[in-house]
Amino acid sequence: MPHHYHLIAEGNPAIIYGTRGGAPEKILPILEPFLEKFWRERESFGEYADTPECLIAQLTVRFGFETAEDDFSNIRVGVNFHADAAYLYWIGLNKTVQVWVATEAYRQNPAIGLDGCCLWESSASEKSS
Repeated sequence: MPHHYHLIAEGNPAIIYGTRGGAPEKILPILEPFLEKFWRERESFGEYADTPECLIAQLTVRFGFETAEDDFSNIRVGVNFHADAAYLYWIGLNKTVQVWVATEAYRQNPAIGLDGCCLWESSASEKSS
């Protein structure tokens, strides 16, 4: 299953929409090291004014290269949520990442965004083992 997803940066109305490989076990190993480097570089250069804009731009490039096969048709940037997104990754300016899972309410009306999702619990599979 392709697991469509969104990447959302706090403070930026643009939303990245990806159509391949959006499950947390695929996204988080790319996203977390990328964000560590992103925050470190922002702090090193003292650049803070355009952080939400830079974050969306750099995420688009990174995930385009990480998930593209022969083209970049699997990743888009817009301002609307897509009903088929299974996971939504919210990146806070306080350097946190929250993974949200779309519910039926979201699927019926994706315009409600995160209000139609529930938090993903990364340890759920560990607890069941």
